[in-house]
Amino acid sequence: MSTSVFCTATVAQTDTIISHLKAAGFSNNDISVLMADKAGTKDFAIAHNTKAPEGAATGVGTGAVVGGVLGWLAGIGSLAIPGLGPFIAAGPIMAALSGAAVGGTVGGLTGALVGMGMPEFEAKRFEGKVKTGSCLISINSEDSAQIKRAKEICEHDGAKDITCAGEVAVATT
Repeated sequence: MSTSVFCTATVAQTDTIISHLKAAGFSNNDISVLMADKAGTKDFAIAHNTKAPEGAATGVGTGAVVGGVLGWLAGIGSLAIPGLGPFIAAGPIMAALSGAAVGGTVGGLTGALVGMGMPEFEAKRFEGKVKTGSCLISINSEDSAQIKRAKEICEHDGAKDITCAGEVAVATT
């Protein structure tokens, strides 16, 4: 069973953390990011679109170019989480959240995080942080060395609320 390292960060910190994770050898499929979709943000140039893991983007919405380091991640897209509003998500967390958004699951983000192996009290805390504008970062780690490295990068780059959770399989249908 793999373990995920979770943390919260500002948009600028998120950009730096993703760059450092990439340089440390983490793949785009190991990293997830969730942030509120604030129309008009100048921090990231992101379209409201989907991006297949192969990199082919299908634009809907603003038509802006997916840019910066966030564009390197797999499965970037825009979704609405019941009770929370519009978000931009990228990486494996996108599948879990898409199911919650489409199905209208009660507790959308909290439920998705619990489904990924996070204790409910921590999931609720992370949901509160995301609601107030923090970015949620998740890094899938297969061994203790990767877990340690992911935590070190997050800590070094100023992330908050750094924690780990064992992952469980997430249905993609």
